[in-house]
Amino acid sequence: MLWYHFVAYFFAGALLANGVPHYVMGTTGRRFPTPFAVPPGKGESSALVNVIWGLVNAAAGGLLLLPGSFVAGLNPPTLAFALGVAAMSGMLARHFGQLYTPLH
Repeated sequence: MLWYHFVAYFFAGALLANGVPHYVMGTTGRRFPTPFAVPPGKGESSALVNVIWGLVNAAAGGLLLLPGSFVAGLNPPTLAFALGVAAMSGMLARHFGQLYTPLH
């Protein structure tokens, strides 16, 4: 397996992790920040924009799993994918935690 397959798997995990909150918030009819809002990442976009953004992230993440024939299991490709999920999840938790936690 080539080194850039691991990079693709890392970003696949990051994109899929990013797609989940957008898709969930959109399908529940709630507004949520997207890069298309004003200001980007802080203002809230419509539910439909979030569903579309979540699906775009999921599609891009899925496409990045194709190189090298990704097979989930206890192996280095899955570790790269899991690290991407963990990195994006941590960044999202920090960003949205600061955005939605009231200041004292």
